[in-house]
Amino acid sequence: MYKNADESNPRKKSRRITAAESDRLSYVGNNFGAGSLKCNNLCRYYVGVLNRETMQMEVHSAELFNMQPVIPGEMEEAAKSQDTAQTYRDKVDSLIEAFGTNKQKRALSSRRLNQVGSDTLHQAVAKAANTVIEQKGLEALQHEVAETEAQGDLALHVPPCYADADRPEDVYRFDDLLSPVEFVSLEQAGSKMAALTPEELKKMKDDGGCLCVVKHLENMPSLGEARDKISRCAFYLSMLLNLARQRSITRKFGQEKGCPRNIQSKLFRTFTVETFNNGRVQNIVSSSMRSKLAAYSLALQLHMCHMTCDLTLLHLDLGITEVRMIELAKSMGLTLIKVPRGKALEDGLRDTNRQAALILPLVKYEQFVERRKRKKVH
Repeated sequence: MYKNADESNPRKKSRRITAAESDRLSYVGNNFGAGSLKCNNLCRYYVGVLNRETMQMEVHSAELFNMQPVIPGEMEEAAKSQDTAQTYRDKVDSLIEAFGTNKQKRALSSRRLNQVGSDTLHQAVAKAANTVIEQKGLEALQHEVAETEAQGDLALHVPPCYADADRPEDVYRFDDLLSPVEFVSLEQAGSKMAALTPEELKKMKDDGGCLCVVKHLENMPSLGEARDKISRCAFYLSMLLNLARQRSITRKFGQEKGCPRNIQSKLFRTFTVETFNNGRVQNIVSSSMRSKLAAYSLALQLHMCHMTCDLTLLHLDLGITEVRMIELAKSMGLTLIKVPRGKALEDGLRDTNRQAALILPLVKYEQFVERRKRKKVH
């Protein structure tokens, strides 16, 4: 019997090791570590020794030891391999198994089951990936990935696209931009837009931010359903452009201009992000939401102007760069048209305006990665 020499340590002073030998093997047992019996912690054992002279029984405290055969040399190698193979996570799991609460043990069991499920899932995914690679070939898959990445992050914010549509009007459907119920609710607001006088339109143009809206109102039909549709869409477009220039939005947004409640809710739900500031919920227009507003404004103008849009006016109204606007048009598969130089108008925008048109089939642009040149240090 051996005991730990560190009597001051409460954890180590009760450690014992028993050793025994037979004719062929040596046996070792201990009351600590992974090989110890758990029953010593749950109850106490006693041994009775009978004195044959006095015929009295003496009771002594005892412990149970699980004696295991030991082969010289093998135990050290096994201990070294176990120490090197075990990670910190494995050691913590061993402690939980030995001393953890019932809640910790249940969590450990659940994590191990999930790990087995995750390994099985990884194996299934790897097998499926190998099957796809064998069927299509690695080059074809790389080409598909390149086409997908060419669309860029802007493709995440474009309206639903139906590239296989037979008509250009069905590629970006009007109902995905304005539902029939929302279109009906814009009747009163659209009639006010249609009734604007030339002086009021000139004031809107001078104030800036709504050049696209003014252009559509100046060129809309004089009578019929087409005029009514353009006026309603012009009001909705003005709301999109106004929202794109905001940073933090209040619940009163659009009320002073007679924006219907369902349109206001649609704008908040679709084009803003909720954040918490000083314990209050605020709606802000993030950079990704500005890209989404630009894409929806572009798609709406395609329906307002025979599947064409003036990118120059739109990027000025949105307050973004023309390069960003062109990237967005490319991600939507539009055909870029540079208007030939001609006699400039009073605003000086005619000879530099960039147009975009939706022509089937959609254009797939190759991704262009610009490499910045390093400046030479003299």
